[in-house]
Amino acid sequence: MNNYTIERDIEIDAPVDVVWRTITEPELIRTWFSDAADVEARPGAVGSLTFQADTDAPNIVGITVVAADRPHRFSYRWVYPPGVRATEANSTLVTFTLAADGDERTRLRVVETGLDQMDMPDDDKQKFFEQHRHGWQVQGDRLRDLFATGH
Repeated sequence: MNNYTIERDIEIDAPVDVVWRTITEPELIRTWFSDAADVEARPGAVGSLTFQADTDAPNIVGITVVAADRPHRFSYRWVYPPGVRATEANSTLVTFTLAADGDERTRLRVVETGLDQMDMPDDDKQKFFEQHRHGWQVQGDRLRDLFATGH
C-alpha cells in the first residue's frame, strides 16, 4: 500500500485570525484558491469550490466541512461524486492547521489524506496524488505571496 498523504507547511506574514478568514470566507478564498466558493465554516456544511469558472466547462467540486475550530483548524472532504454524501471511501480530507508565530505571522500546515482508501486504480491514484501535490504547492505559494505583497 502506498502512502498518498500530501503535506505542506507555509509561513505566512499575517496574524492567525486573518489567515483563518482567508481560508474560510468565500470572498477571500477567491483571492488565492478557487474562482468561486460557496462554503460556510461550520461542521456538516455542504458547499462547493469552482475552478476555471471562465471556461465552457467549469470544474465544480463539492465540499463537506468536517471541522471548524476557529482560528486553529479547518477541514473538509472533497472530490467525491456529485449527488452523494462524502465518506472516507469516496473523498479525500483536507486539513488546515494554523498556529500563531508571534503576533504577525502564522504557520499553516495543509494535509490532504484519504486517497489510500478511495476505490480507484493505482495509476489514477498516483496521477491524483501528483496533481494535488503540485496544486497545494502552487496554491500555498499564492496564499503566502498574497500577504507578502501587503494585502
